[in-house]
Amino acid sequence: MAEHPLIKQLSVRSRISQEEQNALLQAVGGTREIAADEEFIREGSIPSESIFLLRGFAARYKNTPSGKRQIVALHIKGDFVDLHSFLLKKMDHGVFAMSACTIAWVPHDRLREITERFPHLTRQLWLSTLVDAAIHREWLVGLGRRSALQNLSHLLCELFVRLSTVDEVAGYTFRLPITQEELADARGMSIVHLNRSVQELRARGLITWRGDEVTINDWDRLADLAEFDPTYLNLDVKSR
Repeated sequence: MAEHPLIKQLSVRSRISQEEQNALLQAVGGTREIAADEEFIREGSIPSESIFLLRGFAARYKNTPSGKRQIVALHIKGDFVDLHSFLLKKMDHGVFAMSACTIAWVPHDRLREITERFPHLTRQLWLSTLVDAAIHREWLVGLGRRSALQNLSHLLCELFVRLSTVDEVAGYTFRLPITQEELADARGMSIVHLNRSVQELRARGLITWRGDEVTINDWDRLADLAEFDPTYLNLDVKSR
């Protein structure tokens, strides 16, 4: 049987014991299918559970008062999309499905029990929020200091590495069911600038992008262009 996506994500950085796995999986309250474009966490809500993805892509986002949207995080299979709501309570952003998704949730009272009984597992959940913060910092650098071409290249490198950890790549090919508008919102670009960057990466022979399938044709050159260093993803298995 395939390893559970959440366990696989957590195990990337530290070994999760069988007892810890059982405790976490037994805490799951249920699952639900989400349609593409459906918002399943609303800004201003006060969740009583934290949600993770079993399948699909989702995005955190904020809207400005004038209605402009900024996507602030992309989530893949195995990611908690709102683990921070366990402690922060009121949501200051929303989350929507970028593709058809299957979600599962862990009630906060069960998370509280886990944090009281399993200190190592608690540290792994804490680590997942720290990695979220590290990704946010890297995105901020991209928005402020990288060219449009570097910014897009960096995101493609990041997604490839993250998807690799949950076996969602085939060679250097992966599925990316994101519209150009959504991708532009995630990179802080206009659609025109985004399209130009995609075309430039194609013209250089670095990527092939057909429909929702992306192939990295030359990893070394793409990573060099992006100045991509995966240190911020903290993918080494260590005692924590």
